[in-house]
Amino acid sequence: LMQKLPIKRTVEGLLRLQDTGTSATLLGIGPMSSNLLQAAFELGRDDDFPLMFIASRNQVDCDDLGGGYVNGWDQKRFSADIAAIAQKVGFDGLYYLCRDHGGPWQRDEERNAHLPEDEAMELARKSYLADMLNGFDLLMIDPTKDPFEIGKVIPLDVVLRRTVDLIEWCEKERVARGLPEIGYEVGTEETNGGLTSTDKYHTFIERLKDELVARGLPMPTFIVGQTGTLTRLTKQVGHYDFEAAYSLAKMARSYGVGLKEHNADYLDDVTLLEHTPANVTASNVAPQYGTEETRAYLKLCDVEDLLVREGLLASDKVSGLRKTLLVKAIETERWRKWMVGDQVNLSVEEILANEKLSLDILDISGHYAFNDPEVKSATEKLYANLSAQNIDGQRFVVDHIKRPLRQYVECYRLKGATSRILEALAK
Repeated sequence: LMQKLPIKRTVEGLLRLQDTGTSATLLGIGPMSSNLLQAAFELGRDDDFPLMFIASRNQVDCDDLGGGYVNGWDQKRFSADIAAIAQKVGFDGLYYLCRDHGGPWQRDEERNAHLPEDEAMELARKSYLADMLNGFDLLMIDPTKDPFEIGKVIPLDVVLRRTVDLIEWCEKERVARGLPEIGYEVGTEETNGGLTSTDKYHTFIERLKDELVARGLPMPTFIVGQTGTLTRLTKQVGHYDFEAAYSLAKMARSYGVGLKEHNADYLDDVTLLEHTPANVTASNVAPQYGTEETRAYLKLCDVEDLLVREGLLASDKVSGLRKTLLVKAIETERWRKWMVGDQVNLSVEEILANEKLSLDILDISGHYAFNDPEVKSATEKLYANLSAQNIDGQRFVVDHIKRPLRQYVECYRLKGATSRILEALAK
């Protein structure tokens, strides 16, 4: 695609397809590793659908703001690595780099430091500028992680003011630098954002529209709505609310905007299939793919153990990946956000002393440590041990990640979506 279709146009195509009953739900993929990117590009290439990679500020950000835990990526390296993987697998379709939860206090350390608002907003702008300069297509404007309002619903006026100010700033910078058109995603799936009921959602869109029109700014591409999804541990603990999804999608569409949901990990087929009649335009999944990759490594470790038992591998040659990944993942402490109850407050030592809990935490947070040098070296060693027995470990890992991806591709009717979108736009 010589001239890349802006994401706003892609969503426009999907909204048109909703009238013909042939629309699809785009999948926002949290870029947990290069293996996941490869799996996604291979599926996108074979099934002809647009890909969206959604990076949070903790995952990918400027080096001077603290960098990211995924592959040590800043925006420039992220953009370059994605392009290289697309080329490697021969993907020449549409893919979009998306900023997930951009905005003030969206890095854990900024929130924990209780930075004052003007300082947090300045860092958010710096991060957005790096996004735009490195080819990001969609920026999520999420000013609701306010450390001064913990546990409280942030007043709608405050959310609106920050949202519009940030969009205005980004648009001015984008135009001044002659950068291509980008899309914006607004709203929040966090219950403290206050956009949980349909009427609140309507008020938000209506007032947002008035403000944007008054300042000559574009309407967003997506508005995030709460459809009942919630991920904890490695489960979907939410209750999907079809009526909410349906009415939010209808309302968003009346403004020419797509409904986007977050936290759609581990949904079952029935719920996934419901997305079509509900007209959900896009859906984000992230931790599930990290967990699937961790599980793939652990299965390969089981095979390695078997080789040792059967005398096909000397015990002093074992990679030790299982133990290394376990310790490193627990030491990151990033798993705390997925925990429930009192376990949130346990120390690293207490967890390491409890084998079952250690393995549970490894399951949800192995991906936080994939970029650790010791983990990388153990992984290479594991691959080499398996390769000596004609097992391609990396290929297995990529294919293992494809399984849940494929489930969503099938249920979200993504097969052939790019061609359908282009046809709808050509009419």
